[in-house]
Amino acid sequence: MGALPLPFVLATGNADKAREINEIFVTEVDEPLAAYALAVGPDAFGYLLDRPEALAASLARVPALQVAPDVEETGATLEENARIKAAGLCAATHMLSIADDTGLEVDALEGAPGVYSARYAGEGSTYADNVAKLLRELEGVYPKLRTARFATVALARWPDGRELGMRGEVEGLIASSPAGHNGFGYDPVFVPVEGDGRSFAEMAPAEKHAVSHRGRAFAKLARALID
Repeated sequence: MGALPLPFVLATGNADKAREINEIFVTEVDEPLAAYALAVGPDAFGYLLDRPEALAASLARVPALQVAPDVEETGATLEENARIKAAGLCAATHMLSIADDTGLEVDALEGAPGVYSARYAGEGSTYADNVAKLLRELEGVYPKLRTARFATVALARWPDGRELGMRGEVEGLIASSPAGHNGFGYDPVFVPVEGDGRSFAEMAPAEKHAVSHRGRAFAKLARALID
């Protein structure tokens, strides 16, 4: 078995997502990794990941950008959006870039919010806004019919154009009200079928990663990158 190809950049400005991905990689490689936010102005556009002792030297290799990469998620699928994000940051930094796109597919809503999960309640919406809209849309739906699944596509992109993508999914139910304070996004209302009745937000990070869509996608990607 080889080693994880470090350093690389995560194509996300979402600190919660970067933290989860870093935790998943750490679990798979069984060694510490550190993440450093890359930003132009006050807003992060990506995260550099490397071993803690090498992070400063790796950071010095990242090109100084005057503007953040212009990445617009216009894809019709999770894979297309992950590719757009990974390719955009790869072109800007000339480094191996890894991105993901995640969607919540609710059967009673004909697969919505899907690729629009992060902005379900509109551009600039908060986690709470999106959860509130989802629960409004599901008012009156019988509990057993509130079936849903989370899906994540994790995609690595090299400067020479090579790509490697993995998909992870988990089936679950949408609860009638939020529960728990861990995680982010729709975690307070998503109850995985493989769990014990708790929402993702009620689980410790390691418990969630073991069965979650993102945990599965990035664990597979990590193993493929190491092999």
